[in-house]
Amino acid sequence: MAYIRSIIFLIFMWISIPIATLIFLLAYPVPYKYRSRLIALWSRFTLFMLGVICNLKYEISGQENIPEKPCIIFCKHQSTWETMALQLLFIPEVWILKRELLWVPFFGWTLASMKSIAIDRKSGKKALKKIVTDGTKRLQEGHWVIIFPEGTRTRPGQKESYKIGGAMLASASGFDVLPIAHNAGEFWPKGQLLKKPGTIKMVIGPIIKTQGLKTKEINKQAEQWIETKVHELYEHNYS
Repeated sequence: MAYIRSIIFLIFMWISIPIATLIFLLAYPVPYKYRSRLIALWSRFTLFMLGVICNLKYEISGQENIPEKPCIIFCKHQSTWETMALQLLFIPEVWILKRELLWVPFFGWTLASMKSIAIDRKSGKKALKKIVTDGTKRLQEGHWVIIFPEGTRTRPGQKESYKIGGAMLASASGFDVLPIAHNAGEFWPKGQLLKKPGTIKMVIGPIIKTQGLKTKEINKQAEQWIETKVHELYEHNYS
């Protein structure tokens, strides 16, 4: 039954994404702070349908830790789920992402309209400079900047090294870091059709004050909190 429900949800996504993309693109002349609310509305509806079709719900805690002033979001990346959940919490938001995602039909076109900071990860120092320059500008404009510090989706129990781009942005811009952990990969696994019924748990951590901290220390603090909390959230033992 879970597979049948997952197929139905996939069909829903196939139908809704092109329609939503068309609406987003037609709304492009509207200031982004208003368009981002439209995108958040679609994300909220999609997560609602995920609950209805696949019986996959979610709980978000720690929202009292969200500061009034925009900052840099460091989030664990395991699934597609968190890319929608984050849009409910941080408006307007922009994403630091690999350039290739902009080439994906419909999905990539929406990302391109969202003031995303698209980088060529093979360009090394040039990519880091773009993250710092464009990221600082977006923050100063009042946007939340979201980054997946591992740079890719991981499976539950797996961990990649935390890249320095987000921490460099925090150190150079003076903006703080907000760490976020979740266990979405247990229910909506990377690269799999199956959506398992249950409740995804996301926790927003305490703000990391970056004033006076070096890049490595910022990364270390974020990594320690995120990875510790993720393992607390897991419903299974992956050791």
